[in-house]
Amino acid sequence: MKTVLDKLQQNEKIFQFIKFVIVGGFATVIHYGVYLALEYGISVNANIAFTIGYIISFIFNYFASTAFTFKTEASASNGIKFAGAHLINYFVQMILLNIFLAIGINQSFAPILVFPIAMIINFFMVRFALKK
Repeated sequence: MKTVLDKLQQNEKIFQFIKFVIVGGFATVIHYGVYLALEYGISVNANIAFTIGYIISFIFNYFASTAFTFKTEASASNGIKFAGAHLINYFVQMILLNIFLAIGINQSFAPILVFPIAMIINFFMVRFALKK
């Protein structure tokens, strides 16, 4: 196992992408955990619960991405660039989703097609935004 980790660490871009996926996975768990706790635990409106969950996971994602994934400084400047990258990626996701729906992809399956594309695009945009 250590040999695999050593090889991954030698290829910085692959190792960085793996860390990006790990941080994104935790951010997703936080987002949905907060959403479920607020909506079902204390009956907060679903839209408000979703937004609060998104904001909390976004904050976690920013600090984890700067410290762990990209090893850069958490600053106002980096925060603005990080938010900008995520905003662009959000619009890309919405465009892709609507294209897939327009060509007849099932509504339940369309997001599954969007996710890997959006993840790769977001990785490069965030990597560029947080580049030292």
